[in-house]
Amino acid sequence: MTKKIEITEPQKQITVNSETKVVNVLIPGPQGAKGLDLDDTNRVDGSLVKFSSSANKYIADTTTTDLELTDGGNF
Repeated sequence: MTKKIEITEPQKQITVNSETKVVNVLIPGPQGAKGLDLDDTNRVDGSLVKFSSSANKYIADTTTTDLELTDGGNF
């Protein structure tokens, strides 16, 4: 007597209002928008995000804060 064993991969399930539905994704959808390249390793309270063309990314650090703009900024 020959028996067959079938192995299937687990499928993703979504449960809505106590009903389980199996969803098969055949073609992955498009990726979302590219994220913001932000360097916030030196951030402090009140840091403002600015773009640095030399680093080619956005930076939040101690040199530009809300207090620096209002209390010591050059207007």
